[in-house]
Amino acid sequence: MADIHHHHNNPTTITTTATSSLIQKLQSHAPNSTALIGYLTFFISAAFLLLLAGLTVTTTVLDLIFLSPLIIISIPIWFPIVAIIFLSVAGFLSICVFGVAMVGGSSWVYKYLRGMNPPGSGRVDYARSRISDTASHVKDYAREFGLHTKMKDAAPGA
Repeated sequence: MADIHHHHNNPTTITTTATSSLIQKLQSHAPNSTALIGYLTFFISAAFLLLLAGLTVTTTVLDLIFLSPLIIISIPIWFPIVAIIFLSVAGFLSICVFGVAMVGGSSWVYKYLRGMNPPGSGRVDYARSRISDTASHVKDYAREFGLHTKMKDAAPGA
């Protein structure tokens, strides 16, 4: 009888073993102190940014509510000024962009005429030869059908 009682497991021993194994699993998955400080910093920063976003939205809505009458009353004064400033800045920037494009294009043409072969010059030469060939074919076609007159040639070199 004593042997049967010895082999029977005690319920408190099973519960203690299960609890200690659960604690060991939790400890193995728990973040270290550096990760914990990182998570804490993240949550504090996120809460602060959420507070700032809420304040910004609230302030914007209140400003629109209270300043709308002032905006509506003063629009005839400031709208023409803003329009003139906008058009002036847009015009100035357009002139600058067109000036840069003109300088770049002039530089390319200068290099092309000097024979320095800028990028894309091969395509220009190809297009020029195609145009010349087409003009020559048209001239031959006109001669063949008797349409040639004493007018100046469209393509003198063809």
